[in-house]
Parts: sequence; structure tokens; C-alpha cells
Amino acid sequence: MGRGTPMWRTSMSSRVLSRTVVGVLAVALTGVGAPAALAQPALAQSPDDSFYSYEGAAPLSSYAPGAVLETRTVPYTILNIPTPIQAVQVLYRSTDALGQPSANVTSILRPANAQPDKVVSYQSFYDSLNPDDSPSRAIAGNTPIGDWTPSGRNFNVGGTFTSIEAALFGPLFALGYTIVVPDTEGPDANFAAGPEYGMMTLDALRAAKDVPETGITDDAEIALMGYSGGAIATNWASILAPAYAPEINDNLIGAAQGGVLVNPANNLRYASGSIGWGGVVGMAIVGVARSYDIDFGKYLSDRGRDVMARLEDASIGNVLAQYPGLTWQELVKPEYADPNTVPEYVDVVNKINMGTAATPTIPMFIAQAANGTIEGTQPGGPGVGAGDGVMITGDVRTLARKYCDAGLPIQYDQYDTISHFLGAMLWLPGALTWIDDRFTGKPAPSNCANIAPGNSLAPQEHAR
Repeated sequence: MGRGTPMWRTSMSSRVLSRTVVGVLAVALTGVGAPAALAQPALAQSPDDSFYSYEGAAPLSSYAPGAVLETRTVPYTILNIPTPIQAVQVLYRSTDALGQPSANVTSILRPANAQPDKVVSYQSFYDSLNPDDSPSRAIAGNTPIGDWTPSGRNFNVGGTFTSIEAALFGPLFALGYTIVVPDTEGPDANFAAGPEYGMMTLDALRAAKDVPETGITDDAEIALMGYSGGAIATNWASILAPAYAPEINDNLIGAAQGGVLVNPANNLRYASGSIGWGGVVGMAIVGVARSYDIDFGKYLSDRGRDVMARLEDASIGNVLAQYPGLTWQELVKPEYADPNTVPEYVDVVNKINMGTAATPTIPMFIAQAANGTIEGTQPGGPGVGAGDGVMITGDVRTLARKYCDAGLPIQYDQYDTISHFLGAMLWLPGALTWIDDRFTGKPAPSNCANIAPGNSLAPQEHAR
């Protein structure tokens, strides 16, 4: 079946239900009654795909990171149905994992009561290897929900995650915060490439400030926010900001994150074989290989080549629980059963290890769940231990303690009885309160003295 051929057609009743949901969410987002016209909104028209790529005459490298390349204003859509809110979208110059110039997109959502000096950069957990699943496409109504992905191997559901996240924007809008939503994975959806996530996030903020329609002032205070995949971008932006975007770092007032990917080498060992999360191991391998231009083909088994091909444009929605018990050892030839026998693997996981990266300069709220057995992941062995199903609690504690040792105010919350997905539900209200307190000028809290020791985050060594 081709990419443009719908797998199913929406019934009249489901259309009515979708419009009702959009109407309710629009009320929550705007804080006022939805206009009468919203009762039967038309499906949004898909914007021209050309907006997502730079086609100018000057070389992209001639622009500074964060430079604005193109802008447009589109209705903010939920599940491809427009709301009364307008989104300013910006194509801007950024930098990929290899240091090469890249053209990326961010979306700026501004409520009617916007305060021009208060900005929340929200990093989505869209977790996908398919560029069609990016937040900017979902926000613009350009998500091909109900189609097959470009490879024809996966059903396209990834873009729905950004629409689900709309539920948390209501409280931020009510407080008058302008929300910047970058495509953190870049134009090629390079899943798990942490430093690239960080640069895409920081350059989105640079660009947003340079577009008058956003209303963002040069001295606007900025809070970073994200869970899971969004935490990858949030923390890497915090790490890179002092050196990569010092003018943005000067405006950062804090970061709220949960479900944090700290040391990917440990996460591979932990999630490999998980009933629920085993497939995400494969997704991360594809994403990191793509972002750092690594060919893992010579190390893969026949099973590995088949799985990697199926994952090339999969989203986390395609993968969760669909590869139960998948292990690294299944994906590679027997002689590479130890990941550290693959030189390229060792080199790249060391590049994306937060534990050995630079230390941020801003206060943080960090939350982490610790009962991954609920989601089919057993505790890891020595040096790994318990996690939330995909992220490792001991790694997060060590990272928090590192930041504490640098003098940062860190509020660390650990949820011992729940897993990754349930952890998001507890993280969110704490994150919203914590962020609002930063904007109102309250001193950042710290419980550094109560954070238990965690795991070693030392670099990986090549196996001999």
C-alpha cells in the first residue's frame, strides 16, 4: 500500500467525536468559550512540504545558528483539526550532530494574555524516526494519520503524540506563557541524538526571538520543560547553552525534566530484553547511526537487518510492546554480543553520555520513576539496577548529585512504586508548579542532601 493510501476511513461518528474533543481542548487552551464556528470545524489543509526545507540561493552555512530562514502563521491543529489559536512557525538554521548546518522548524504558540517576557520552551516526547511525526507538522495539521509511513512498513500514528500533549498547554496558556515547541530531533528525525536535540532547541529560541509576530522580547525569561524524549532535549540544551548559545543561557531561569536518558550504554543493557521497551533499543541504534553517519551493517545479524529496516521510519507508537524481549544479541552477529566490541558504538555512546558532558548553570527540577517491572523491564545487574522501564534511576541520581556538587539548586523527586508512563503523570503537576515559581521569583528549592548515591557514569571502554 502506498504512502498516500489511507488504511481506514474516518466514520461520521468519529469525526463528530474528534471535533468535540477539539472544541473542549480549544476552550482549555484559550481560557474562553470556543466560537460558534468551531462546532463543525473543517479538517485542516496540509501545508506545502517545501516549508520544511531550505531552498534559498545563499548556502545554508552562510547563516549563523538560529538565523530565521522563513516564517508562516497557521491554525494550531489538534489531530489535524484547527483550533482558534494561531501558531507562528519558523524555519531556522541550526546544527546537526556532526556540526553541519541544518534547517529545522519550530512552532510558537501565543495565548491572548501573553506576557512577552515569559517563555516556556516545551520539548515534545514524540520519539520517532519519521520526520512526518514532528511537532511542527502536527501543529500545522500536516500529520498523515491513517497512512502508511514512507517505507510502507509502519502505520503512521506518531504525530498524534504532539496532539495528546496539547492537554498540558492549557495551564501554561492560562498563566500567560508563550510556548516554543521545537522539532527537537531535527529535519531527519534523528532519534536519541542528544547533543543534536540540544542545539535544535537552543537555535529555536534564538529564531523565535527574532520574529516580531511571536512577541518574545530580547530579555524574556525562559524555562525549559520536557519528559522522556523531551528530557533528552531539555537537559542537553541546558548542558550546551553556556558555550553554544550564551545569550540564551543568560535568559534561562531553570529546567523541569523527568524520565531522563543519562548514559545510553547503561540504558541499552537495562532495556535489552524488556517486554515493553526492547524495540526502543533498536530505534536508538537506528537514530544514533543516522545522526552520526555510522554504518552498523557489518555487525548486524539477519534478524538485525530485518528489524533495522522495519524501524527506519517507525515511531515509539509502532514499537512499544511489538518487539517483546528484543535484545542487542539478537540484532548482531555472535562475535559482537558484547556491545563494547563494536568500536563505533563505544565512541558514539560516549559522545551522548550526559554524565561526562559539561555542567549546566541553571536550577533544575528532576523526577524519575523506579518500578520498571510494571512495563516489563526487570532491574539491571550491578552498576545498572532499577529503572522506570527504559530510564535508569541510579544514573539520574548520579547526574543530579553531579549538578548539586557544582552548586546548582536541584529538586529531585523519585517515584519508587511507579513506572515511566505513570511517572509522567506525577512529574507534570510538579513541573508546572516549579516553573511558575521560577517566573514569580521564588528561590529555587534544593534537596541535594537527600539524594542517594547512584551509578557510575564513566565513559565506556573498547573491549579487547
